Amino acid sequence: MLRLLLLVPTTTYRTEDFVEAARKLDVDLVVASERPNVFSERLPDTLLTLDFTDPETAAREMVAFARRTPFNAVVPVDDRTTVVGAAIANTLGLPSNTVAAVSATRNKYQMREALAKAGVPSPPYTLFTLADKPAVAARKVPYPCVLKPTILAASRGVIRADNEGEFVAAFRRIEAILKTPEVTALGAGADQILVEGFIAGREVALEGLLLKGTLQVLALFDKPDPLDGPFFEETIYVTPSRLPAGTQAAIADFTAWAARALGLREGPIHAELRVDETGPWVVEIAARSIGGLCSRTLRFGTGLTLEELILRHALGIEIETLERAPGPSGGGPEPAGVMMIPIPGAGILEEIRGQEAVKAVPGIEEITMTTHLGQELVPLPEGSRYLGFIFARAETPEAVEAALREAHRRLEFVIAPAKETGGGEPGAG
Repeated sequence: MLRLLLLVPTTTYRTEDFVEAARKLDVDLVVASERPNVFSERLPDTLLTLDFTDPETAAREMVAFARRTPFNAVVPVDDRTTVVGAAIANTLGLPSNTVAAVSATRNKYQMREALAKAGVPSPPYTLFTLADKPAVAARKVPYPCVLKPTILAASRGVIRADNEGEFVAAFRRIEAILKTPEVTALGAGADQILVEGFIAGREVALEGLLLKGTLQVLALFDKPDPLDGPFFEETIYVTPSRLPAGTQAAIADFTAWAARALGLREGPIHAELRVDETGPWVVEIAARSIGGLCSRTLRFGTGLTLEELILRHALGIEIETLERAPGPSGGGPEPAGVMMIPIPGAGILEEIRGQEAVKAVPGIEEITMTTHLGQELVPLPEGSRYLGFIFARAETPEAVEAALREAHRRLEFVIAPAKETGGGEPGAG
């Protein structure tokens, strides 16, 4: 029986979908998290604890573990596990990207440096640290610009500034985020702020699979809501894209170029790009699949989930087709979309109204709330979680988008004031 090591942070949304995919494939599954599971003592060979912040030590531990029962594949499920996953796979001699390539995707400054070295067009960028004086730094950058932590995900701490005053305010706000204990614990890069020239234009997300260096595009998502700042909270993803075929091809080519520049050759990638009158620009590329529960929008062949496809590729199991499942009228991929329900304000979530009304909207397939009553809500840029996810399928991408907007209109959230607000956990995209 094939044996799979799944690296799953305790904060991820994706455990259920990956475990279900492994069950369907009937593989021998071992799950490793950064915190002990309550059942770890009863299942010491199935539920492991690894320090994801120390890839070298984790790799040595897995080498010793694999001597008894070798693994056929190692699959990290989100950003926090990509580097340690590469380290383990490389040490065990399993197909994977190099640690250096994956590390470049985890630090936005390293990513920009690698892209620039390979000639991939990038906006102007400058790296600052918390030791720099914001007022001095503000005089060294072009406007408008975007300030962002180098190692955080889900648009946390990403802020646009149009002048020096806004720059200083944004710098101070990001500084407060970086000084929280959960961020300082991340280590290298936790004191860095990257400043990039703002890229205008439409934003898209490309979901792909690298096969020995060749990019296979699995889906291209439109983001119909403008993402112009000052914060960059993602909401709606709709696929297939409504962009012209030539533009979509250019996006795919540009993503493949950027992946090569970073040294990525194998496995899933998730790329965020902007498209203006000059063509595509890479915002960032991650060496993992789409975050949150957004993968539930995608079905392949006769019904494979994205997680099943990723596991099949990692384990060397045949994949009949990478084509998306057809839509109800045929002639193209199934139109589908997701709304990551944004947090409307800070405070304590007391009540969610309208969920049954959401389910009555034509085209709505599912609504899943990932925030529980009594939980403290922290909006961007300090937070990074969503209230939940709404999924839709319809005859056309336009109908999908309309269904998601109507569904969101029917929701109402009762939020009580909170005395204090803190940080957030990794979100989607």
